[in-house]
Amino acid sequence: MTIACIETSTSVCSAAICKDGVLIKQCINYEGSNHARLLPLYIEELLAFAREQHLSLDAVALSEGPGSYTGLRIGTATAKGLCYGLNIPLIPVPTLEVLCTAAKSKIENQKSEIVFVPMLDARRMEVYTTVTGYGLPMSEAKAVVVESEESIYSILPDSFNFQLSIPSDRALGQRTFNFFGDGAAKCQAVLTSPNWHYIPDIVPEAKYVGALAENQKSKIENQQLAYYEPFYLKEFIAAQSHVKGLK
Repeated sequence: MTIACIETSTSVCSAAICKDGVLIKQCINYEGSNHARLLPLYIEELLAFAREQHLSLDAVALSEGPGSYTGLRIGTATAKGLCYGLNIPLIPVPTLEVLCTAAKSKIENQKSEIVFVPMLDARRMEVYTTVTGYGLPMSEAKAVVVESEESIYSILPDSFNFQLSIPSDRALGQRTFNFFGDGAAKCQAVLTSPNWHYIPDIVPEAKYVGALAENQKSKIENQQLAYYEPFYLKEFIAAQSHVKGLK
């Protein structure tokens, strides 16, 4: 499949075209707060590139969240507009899984005992996070307030411990935890165990959305595009506008 991919869940804005899970072209900006301005320009550039290369888009893949409320809405509105305009389906991809794919691409020695803990900033000391490892399913995404190391132990499902043949949560201290994402840096002072490491500069990108979308084609079936909403994880509450004339 040739897929247009969109990722706007963090301050990084990116869009890409992937074919059979392989990146063909990507547009990306790391400066933040430019999603509404840049994303339409990226899509226009990518569509022109697709026409030049005689590529016909089969679907749009979207990083569905959790993440920035505003970013997710901008990405979703753009993705749905593309799908309606081109009459192609939408493939939602979990953002935390996109972040894990980005981290795995940066790790050379990939061992079975490595545990991945992606963290997306959810304001103050709260993060959107999950836990996974090589060959193991990803645990349910949760919003966690990181006050101590107990915060991370508390999100580990019993099945995860069982599959790793670990008798207790505390035994996980013997394994290597990798924390990454824009929510990990603020937790570094709290999570200080010797085997808990931080990987800097890991961000979700559209090219990783495309790689994962190939394995999530089943989400196309019975999809009602008009009713699709981002995966906010926490309930969205609109705040009062600070723009003059909109209060």
